[in-house]
Amino acid sequence: MIQRPSLASANGHLVERRAYVPGLVNPYPLADYLPGIYHVPDPFGRDPYLGQEPFVVRMTAALDLVLAPIFSCLDNFEAYLDPQLAPLDFLDWLGTWVGLVADENWPLERRRDFVSQASALYRIRGTPKGLATHVQIFTGGEVEILERGGTAYSTEPVAKLPGSPGFDIIVRVRVEDPSKVDMDRLNALVAAAKPAHLSHRVEAVSTKAPTPEPPAAVAPEPAPEAPPSGPPSEPSSDGEEPPAAQAA
Repeated sequence: MIQRPSLASANGHLVERRAYVPGLVNPYPLADYLPGIYHVPDPFGRDPYLGQEPFVVRMTAALDLVLAPIFSCLDNFEAYLDPQLAPLDFLDWLGTWVGLVADENWPLERRRDFVSQASALYRIRGTPKGLATHVQIFTGGEVEILERGGTAYSTEPVAKLPGSPGFDIIVRVRVEDPSKVDMDRLNALVAAAKPAHLSHRVEAVSTKAPTPEPPAAVAPEPAPEAPPSGPPSEPSSDGEEPPAAQAA
């Protein structure tokens, strides 16, 4: 059982802390560790609560209420280290272990996924897949990365390089309502996750918008006609060009 954090005020802000949980029992009551004499009722009848547990046992029971949440935290410590189960304040703390600072405005499920995938995201950081995964977690939409780079191989020297020149990328996100995407935060996220030498542009479009069609292929220009292969005709004696030969 994980302790449910309670809210307290600190400098005008709400913070979370572990708190007393009603009905939670201390699995190791302090009374069990007291000498036997404290379990015996007062033989002189001076205890006004006759018929109940002796005074010292009742006093330590009050301390059991304080210790119960502590033992519960220790017994379930592995759950505190699981991003899918940890309380909200522990979740943010786990993020700092791997150098992540989750956005406080994100839904809780998205923040849990972000911390859970931290190690996998670091392995692909700086790649199109890593950037797309970062943006997908942030927006929850479909991500398309348009870049100029490319890879190819050739068995001929001085082959044409793949891709096109330039150092910019376009990050296109498809969501149901683009107006709900915080573009400033998204731009900052892309700037942190992309390679440093690239410039970028972010686009948020609706999932209902049609997919832009690729540019039409340009038809090749017709080759110029070859000149006639026969010997050039000589001009006539009167200076006029001879008549052109007619096809049979």
